Amino acid sequence: MGIVVPLNESREPANGQAELLAGLMTLVEDDMGAVNRIILDKALSDVDIIPDLAHHLIDSGGKRLRPMLTIAAAKLVGYEGVGHITLAATVEFMHTATLLHDDVVDDSDMRRGKKTARLLWGNQASVLVGDFLLGQAFRMMVTVGSMPALRILSNAAAVIAEGEVMQLAAAKDLTTTEDAHLAIINAKTAALFSAAGEVGAAIAERPAQEQAALRSYGKMLGIAFQLVDDALDYSGDSAKLGKSVGDDFREGKITLPVILAYRRGDETERAFWSRVIAEGDIQDGDLERAMSLMQSHKAIEATLERARHYGTIAKDELAIFPDCEAKTALMDVVDFCIGRVN
Repeated sequence: MGIVVPLNESREPANGQAELLAGLMTLVEDDMGAVNRIILDKALSDVDIIPDLAHHLIDSGGKRLRPMLTIAAAKLVGYEGVGHITLAATVEFMHTATLLHDDVVDDSDMRRGKKTARLLWGNQASVLVGDFLLGQAFRMMVTVGSMPALRILSNAAAVIAEGEVMQLAAAKDLTTTEDAHLAIINAKTAALFSAAGEVGAAIAERPAQEQAALRSYGKMLGIAFQLVDDALDYSGDSAKLGKSVGDDFREGKITLPVILAYRRGDETERAFWSRVIAEGDIQDGDLERAMSLMQSHKAIEATLERARHYGTIAKDELAIFPDCEAKTALMDVVDFCIGRVN
């Protein structure tokens, strides 16, 4: 049996943002301890490479935001069972699997400040271990015995896969519209945030209105989260990002700042974007020029403005719930996600 590395408990953000997550982390602390134990158990396998590779990513310092949303949503609606803990672990396994697959598709070398699993074990092993984690996620869904939860999470898995294909089809395509990019974000990122929130109410068998509100909250939060990630790649701090600024640029990813700078640029500027993104011909100084063009066309500012818009909608979706510790924590999560750019 493979060696299991203890989960890294040091997951708090930098000082400027820590207080915005403090309420959520306090709220879910006990349940997340149980979630972590499930994750450790379900990542076990007699095939050594599976736990070794899985824990390379599982223990790499992610904040576990998505499973925390599941727990907080369950607490928001007054759920008193234990099924939300298994579902939270399921959500984290789904997320981890998508990261393993993403890194293969994107040819990524770094993830959270560490070499990616594909770089250490190869693409084939990364894809197959990702599949193993997805299989474990579905096993856990079944044990909970909630058909609504199974429907929500299985649908999310299919939508995420569609999003991966959509992104692959749009790779290096500078004709990608903002609507098309948002559709990719909605599928790739927001779908799991949405499902993470919705299952918390679904397992409690809450009214459709409450389930819909948490589904929409998660979706809007997920879109805002990804738009901020898009902006951070051209304006962030490498130490905070866990990757180098400009990784998206070097990988030729079509993100909203690129779309806006390309659309708003003149013929010469568009030729530059075609060379570095579509053709992948990146030379010394090109990242700095890309960032300068984004600044002159206010592409980062516009991206963050859109993120704040979706964040406001996310908060509005919580209005139907009475004020409580869980509601406050979920409201603060929105501010945390958007405030990462500061």
